[in-house]
Amino acid sequence: MSNSFNDFNQALIKDLRANGGRASGGPFKGGDVLILTTTGAKTGETRENPLAFSQDDGNYVVVASKGGAPINPAWYHNLRANPIVKVEALGETFKARASVVDDEEDYERLYREHARKMPGFNEYRQRTSRKIPVIVLERAGSEHAA
Repeated sequence: MSNSFNDFNQALIKDLRANGGRASGGPFKGGDVLILTTTGAKTGETRENPLAFSQDDGNYVVVASKGGAPINPAWYHNLRANPIVKVEALGETFKARASVVDDEEDYERLYREHARKMPGFNEYRQRTSRKIPVIVLERAGSEHAA
């Protein structure tokens, strides 16, 4: 991972935390961005990633697009190995269970809704041949969480 990308992410995370979960500038200004903390699949270390999100039925939805890259992002592999994650969104922090959406109908509905709010996600789909994973982050302890 390049340092400039990491520096950008660290600055965005700092900005989100300072402004109640809202980016105050840059390309994500005014957008819905959460901070996802995963546990490394190989290292066991915590990793923080700022991710655009949408919402569905009280849950947060993130998409493992990696800008349309041919491989999934590292955070996706981490949550597959360790599905209990920490979410910081809209000024609150909570534990959640990450579930990859397998049902084709749900997948299309959730991806379309995500891309409706953030059209760049339509372009990411066109850049890659892989099926870009859609992940639902369900608050741990809710009656829905498994």
